[in-house]
Amino acid sequence: MIDREQVRKVANLARLELTPDEEAQFTTQLGSILEYIEQLSELDVTDVLPTTRAIDVSNVTREDRLQPYPDREAILSSAPEQEGEFFRVPKILNAD
Repeated sequence: MIDREQVRKVANLARLELTPDEEAQFTTQLGSILEYIEQLSELDVTDVLPTTRAIDVSNVTREDRLQPYPDREAILSSAPEQEGEFFRVPKILNAD
């Protein structure tokens, strides 16, 4: 179902360096997982409604209210770097 070459490709996409033993182990494990998924696909689920959870759960959140923080300087002084009234953070995007 899945071969070593496919495991190498996925590992490369995930930026993982696998040893030959790990490749063999993951080939076997992923093959077992895919076989199980194939078994599940044989089930008749025409009358089963799609769901994201097995039980109904609702998230408890508070209203998001914008308000100024009374001690702005205390927050800025705890930052590793600041630039004027802002936090200075490392650049994460390429300029290209």
